[in-house]
Amino acid sequence: MTAISSDAFLPADIPEQFNIAAHFVDAPAARHPRKTAIVGEPWGVTYAELLALTNRAGNALLELGVSRGDRVLIVLPDSAEFIASFFGAAKIGAVAVPVNPFARSADYIHYLEDSEPRAAIVHSEALEAFLPSCRERAQIPIVIVAEGRVETPGVSSTIWDDWIAPVSDALAPAETSSSDSAFMLYTSGSGGTPKAAVHRHADMLVTTCNYAQGVLGLRSEDITFSTSKLFFAYGLGNGMYFPLAFGASTLLNPKRPTAARVIEMVSQHRPTIFFSVPTFYAALLREAETASHRLDFSSVRQCVSAGETLPAEIFDRWKRATGLQILDGIGSTEMLHMFISSRPGQCKPGSCGFPVPGYDAKIVDDAGAEPPVGEIGNLWVRGASALAEYWRIPELTARTKRGGWVITGDKFLRDADGYYRYCGRADDMLKVAGMWVSPVEVENALLGHPNVAEAAVVGATDARGLTYAVAHVTLRAGCEESSELAEEIRSHVQARLVSHKVPREIRFCGELPKTVTGKIQRFKLRASSSHA
Repeated sequence: MTAISSDAFLPADIPEQFNIAAHFVDAPAARHPRKTAIVGEPWGVTYAELLALTNRAGNALLELGVSRGDRVLIVLPDSAEFIASFFGAAKIGAVAVPVNPFARSADYIHYLEDSEPRAAIVHSEALEAFLPSCRERAQIPIVIVAEGRVETPGVSSTIWDDWIAPVSDALAPAETSSSDSAFMLYTSGSGGTPKAAVHRHADMLVTTCNYAQGVLGLRSEDITFSTSKLFFAYGLGNGMYFPLAFGASTLLNPKRPTAARVIEMVSQHRPTIFFSVPTFYAALLREAETASHRLDFSSVRQCVSAGETLPAEIFDRWKRATGLQILDGIGSTEMLHMFISSRPGQCKPGSCGFPVPGYDAKIVDDAGAEPPVGEIGNLWVRGASALAEYWRIPELTARTKRGGWVITGDKFLRDADGYYRYCGRADDMLKVAGMWVSPVEVENALLGHPNVAEAAVVGATDARGLTYAVAHVTLRAGCEESSELAEEIRSHVQARLVSHKVPREIRFCGELPKTVTGKIQRFKLRASSSHA
């Protein structure tokens, strides 16, 4: 199996025969077997150890009868076992299907029914939610990652350590094509049923070239740390295949991230590249304000944000607190990682920069024409990492992929300097008094008030059937809710935006509803606004 050297990532160089495990695990392990691949949490793992674990996982899957094209469901926290399971499946030509290890039984029923896996690898902490779903489905072998014995009555299972112990730690990669399916990622979604985007063996190499090398300039001495988890497309690059591609190290956190714990881990392990989402940057700033945790990010040379637009207020506060700019960008499960991003030294607060090398982007109106500069339109993007298809949903694939372009469902504008600005999801946009309102613009104005910690703006309809904006706001520690404060916040926005963009109502809440990946679930806020 051909592996490409770390200084030759250009997509044009991808050979017809290509396997991601050979490139991202075998090749770096051959170059520097004793170097640390995974830093701490709970212990360090070298490249040689990760290769051996990956090969054992692949061989053990073969022993279970998993063959080329079969799906392998992975329900694991960020860990060496996750990485070994993912690349072990891909190495034998199977399709890795990582999903949220903190999900509910209903979610696992959907994942099992939709992907029809040949085997599942599940962490013991997810078993309570996972087992009811698999008892109702056709039996599949389940491998359990656990310390000690675990009882699974009525279900065929084995413990990870017992499973990999008798098999060889040597495994030749399957002769897969660069266009063969390698893994499926379920869209995190802010609502609706998750859909699986199918990605090929070539796609990770494309995003590594275009973003990790072309924008970040990742290098072998880097240590990456991502608060976004590996089952999520953004986290999968940040915490797994980007650092492996360069022979760098990754710091993994198997637990749900909390601001206090992340601050401790940064101080202890000294990462150099930090990836997160806007809501978590806000949480880190709040933690530093209200607790004894100091934001010591002195080891970090680059901070990155994605998931939703990064408010200019958070960008400015983070720079004042740490001295670091945050590279804001936008990516998607469909494109695998970032396709528009700010550049080091070229950050404009409130903007997510320019198209990443290797990607094209355009803004079009509903008729497909390019709107004037500064006007909001629909974002289309194209690049070699685009999904092959949505798993078993051909009609959605046809609607989303048109002539090489992927229709993102995002509303954007491009300013006079060429910077792209995210305005919201198409279904999050408001039309007030016949004019478009970007919730992102209003939220950024709200965040400029000194008492506002987080904000989300949605539409509501009055008795006359007219749409107006409602702002859901969480306050900084020590601030008390009052009608006077609500009016003060509203006046703050009124002084900064034209009248039709000013929220008619300010509603206080303890916390905003979010997905596990940190995106605000505006559909839940819309529902509460319509019932108020």
